[in-house]
Amino acid sequence: MDEQWLSEEEQQAWRRLAAVLELLPGALDAQLVRDAGLTHFDYLALAMLSEAPDRALRMSALAAGTNATLARLSNVVRRLEGRGLVRRVPSPDDGRATDVVLTAAGWDKVVGTAPGHVATVRRLVFDALDPAQVDQLRVIGEQLLARLDPDHRMLALQQPGT
Repeated sequence: MDEQWLSEEEQQAWRRLAAVLELLPGALDAQLVRDAGLTHFDYLALAMLSEAPDRALRMSALAAGTNATLARLSNVVRRLEGRGLVRRVPSPDDGRATDVVLTAAGWDKVVGTAPGHVATVRRLVFDALDPAQVDQLRVIGEQLLARLDPDHRMLALQQPGT
């Protein structure tokens, strides 16, 4: 097989993207853990529940929306449940399935955490870009996600502002 190596420009773009992919999750986790005792994944799950109808989602839908395996999500939900932020209930539509419901304490945690998280995202990402670059970032993200997530599983539940 004849490999087509990256051009110098592609290498530079790839290395910068790879660096962002490595550094951004840690920076988001650091702020959320420090300010709210949550990881970014914890916050994503809580935020998705906060925007769902009746603040509840089936475990499988929440797993798809967070790009997590059911096993990983189950561990996270167990930890959040222990903190009183969510509860698991049998799904009213299918007794074999489990729904995750955001509790009042979970809602308060999302509401209290969101301003600091948004400020961090703004400081680390959007303050460095002009409006045209924000639009380019959106388009680039859509194009990459079309290849990485052709069924749109991850974006199906995510709403603006999460």
